[in-house]
Amino acid sequence: MKKNLRWKAFAVLAVVAGAVLIAFPYNEKKIKLGLDLKGGIHLAVQVLTDDALNIETDQQIARFEELLKKEAVAYQSITRERPGRFVLTGYDTDKEGKLRELADDYARDWDYSFSGPRATFSLKAPVVVFLRDQAVSQTVETIRNRIDQYGVAEPLIQRQGSERIIVELPGIDDPERVKDLIKVTAVLEWKLVKAGPAPDEATLLQASGGVVPEDAEVVKGDAKRGHAGFYLLNKVATVTGRDLRTVRRSEDEWGSPAVAFTLNPEGGVRFEKTTGENIGKQIAIVLDGRVQSAPVVNSRIDRNQGGIIQGGFSLEEADDLVVVLKAGALPAGIRYLEERTIGPSLGADSVRQGILAGLVAILAVMTFMIVFYKLSGVNAVTALILNVVILFGALAYFHSALTLPGIAGIILSIGMSVDANVLIFERIKEELALGKSVLNAIVQGFSRAFSAIFDSNLTTIISAVFLFQFGTGPIKGFAVTLIIGLVANMFTAVFVSHLIFDLTVRKTAKRLSV
Repeated sequence: MKKNLRWKAFAVLAVVAGAVLIAFPYNEKKIKLGLDLKGGIHLAVQVLTDDALNIETDQQIARFEELLKKEAVAYQSITRERPGRFVLTGYDTDKEGKLRELADDYARDWDYSFSGPRATFSLKAPVVVFLRDQAVSQTVETIRNRIDQYGVAEPLIQRQGSERIIVELPGIDDPERVKDLIKVTAVLEWKLVKAGPAPDEATLLQASGGVVPEDAEVVKGDAKRGHAGFYLLNKVATVTGRDLRTVRRSEDEWGSPAVAFTLNPEGGVRFEKTTGENIGKQIAIVLDGRVQSAPVVNSRIDRNQGGIIQGGFSLEEADDLVVVLKAGALPAGIRYLEERTIGPSLGADSVRQGILAGLVAILAVMTFMIVFYKLSGVNAVTALILNVVILFGALAYFHSALTLPGIAGIILSIGMSVDANVLIFERIKEELALGKSVLNAIVQGFSRAFSAIFDSNLTTIISAVFLFQFGTGPIKGFAVTLIIGLVANMFTAVFVSHLIFDLTVRKTAKRLSV
């Protein structure tokens, strides 16, 4: 029996010592503070879902242009009229049957109508709903990926309504940088340069009679990167950001920050073929519709070699570009509807109030237990202190964020810890009233109280798990502290408290026997 108590005591000491070493001394790398305690920014974002419809419309126009060229169907123009709608004009009405066949085979998500030499195509209503919903869902995931790679602790990113997203980021000291990181669409393309740079669009198009060729487009250079002016680029990109396999910060030949990349097999083959066929020509790197740089292709670039994106980046700009490229492009543009900055003074006040509330609750409970249960109350207080120590050790181990609702979860777990001790002590009293010995009363009291303690803690843990699964940031903080506190409670109230009783009773019995 003595050996049994020895290993139990060793186990308790090991758990408590581990929790103390992990949790103390406290710093924010161990237990991070949430938005309500530390301060940060709150953003309300609207997703411009029309952009997603425009992308789908433009892709369908490009597919139709290829089909019409392949089938030798002449036409005057094919243009986007509005999001989800495009018009084909000037075709031979004798070809209407062929156009209907193409529409049936390659435009199944589109309703169409013909009126003379004019055909109108509109996305079907269910498809429009799906594309808008998908754009918002993808935007949520893309923003979450970017924020996770930026390194914000416990961000809240959730959808609100049909087109709005709420973003809460605790501990942000550079809101503008984060806003730019979130908002950048990050559409990256490599396109061959036909002409440029030129100081203005008119000068650029002189060689083509002032008209933009059908297979080309005019793109403005990014003046911040030292590439001001206008470029005439191929309309079709050689490779895009979707072809990226790895991205990392690097340096260019002058030691300036740049971004190194490698391509997936399909993109690598296209890149190798394009560079091999266009030695001596420029290839532009276009990010969000702006030319970042336009290096000359000096030799064929091997498909496995990759390349460098350069453009006079600072270290932060290079790091941010790596983040957005890794996280992927936004499926649609976004607009900030609301921005609130929570200052550190509010966070400090919340911390003080939360700590004060917790200390008052603990002291009140300790006083009650000692006054009402005397030495048994000291046992309960010891178990309660160990409960809090283990709880903070677990929070530090999992690098959880502490929020005001989280502090409420700690206080609630303290209350349930006391409730467990009260159940045990009352059961022991009942056993003593039946005339049983102290040792037997303790054993029976713990045994009979265990089922009630286990059931109450288990059902509360199950509720907390659902809160964690389906709740938002603050609710999750409450659920995390409550779950950890209840698990620690089962250990301290049942195992530790029983061990203290056993050691005390046996020590007293030994002294009396002497």
